[in-house]
Amino acid sequence: MKDSLPQDCGSPDHFAHWSRRSLLKSSALAGLGWLTPLAHQLARGAEATGRRPKSVIVLWMEGGMSQLESFDPHPGKAIAYGGRAITSAAKGVSFGAGLPLTAEWANDFSVLRSVTSKEGDHSRATYNVKTGYRPFPNLVHPSIGSILCHRLPGPAGESLDLPSHISILPGGFPARGGYLGARYDAFQTGDPVQPIPDVRPIATGDRQQKRLDSLAVLEQSFAAGRLANLESERTLHRTSAERALRLMSSEQLAAFDVSGVPKAEREAYGDSAFGRGCLAATRLIEAGARCVEVTLRGWDTHFNNSEGQATQLAILDPALASLIHGLKERDLYEDTLLLVATEFGRTPKQNLTEGRDHWPHGFSILLGGGGLRGGLAVGETDPSGEKQDPVRPIRVEDVHATILRRLGIDSSEEVTTPIGRPIKVSEGRVIQELV
Repeated sequence: MKDSLPQDCGSPDHFAHWSRRSLLKSSALAGLGWLTPLAHQLARGAEATGRRPKSVIVLWMEGGMSQLESFDPHPGKAIAYGGRAITSAAKGVSFGAGLPLTAEWANDFSVLRSVTSKEGDHSRATYNVKTGYRPFPNLVHPSIGSILCHRLPGPAGESLDLPSHISILPGGFPARGGYLGARYDAFQTGDPVQPIPDVRPIATGDRQQKRLDSLAVLEQSFAAGRLANLESERTLHRTSAERALRLMSSEQLAAFDVSGVPKAEREAYGDSAFGRGCLAATRLIEAGARCVEVTLRGWDTHFNNSEGQATQLAILDPALASLIHGLKERDLYEDTLLLVATEFGRTPKQNLTEGRDHWPHGFSILLGGGGLRGGLAVGETDPSGEKQDPVRPIRVEDVHATILRRLGIDSSEEVTTPIGRPIKVSEGRVIQELV
């Protein structure tokens, strides 16, 4: 079953190597009927009017960014522990003092200050926020980028040699394809100043060609013996190999490399791997990638929270502000949904080591671009820190439903997974304030 699904999510005709009869036959025999509802959703999404975003950028704050030092400050209150706030460009919306550059762009995104979940463990909470579902014992759900890559053809069609789903500086939990298949996992790479792993051939010239010829012999034998019900001249593995070879020789690889970007532009993102990752993200989206995730680690401040959060905000602030500016300068902001998320927030009260612990009861997520409303702060948390329940609570799945709906994907549709389990693309409700 795993090898029966289409490989090339960046191509509008990724089903082209299957005949209609073969597809119907394999659907009945191998359970591929679960793709039909997704195709139906695609048709419904295409019927929607108005400009739809084409891509998603996820900035992942790994470890649990504190809402109190970033997007939901409570200056002058006991829970602030001396933390200051600054006014932003959005009327009545204040940010932590460590985000002065981002605050200038506050009318171009909205902050959800009352996001809640039931997961306080790093791995489970990360899974929850990245997929919109809590972990299941026998099912892995796909991330936003995987769903988008699976559902919609790549913007550049056959001319896109790059992976459609990319994770830069992946942490311990990079985005996964889940039940859509491993082919929708994010392509992982590191600091954009370093070479991309595994894109240079070990052998060259005649030696390389001999290896490819040997692989073709094995491929033909495998196709004849295992995939007789499909068109044997093309298999998923061969498609994967061909895409890898195209990538290895493609000029589009330059989108990963920021070394040739003018110095002033590079420096605006900050002298950090994360800043360079955000710069690369704008270039990759411009080149046609569907989803790019950039991770900034180091937010798990159980000790000395104030200093730890300030250090991370100094990295995030120039990168985020320059990312928004870069997308706008390229006329890509309305075509790109921007999500800044973390697994949970930090406790209103500090512990004995002046740190803040895990807090899933009201934390902040930023959403911008893609035609969403900006300049808003949705929801409120208790300034005293005594109440767990925020005003206007927003569930993690509501964030997912909102993103999917804006992308033209009907999140309420039910699909059947490869194991025969019916499940909705998302169980959330659209956040009406943003649309």
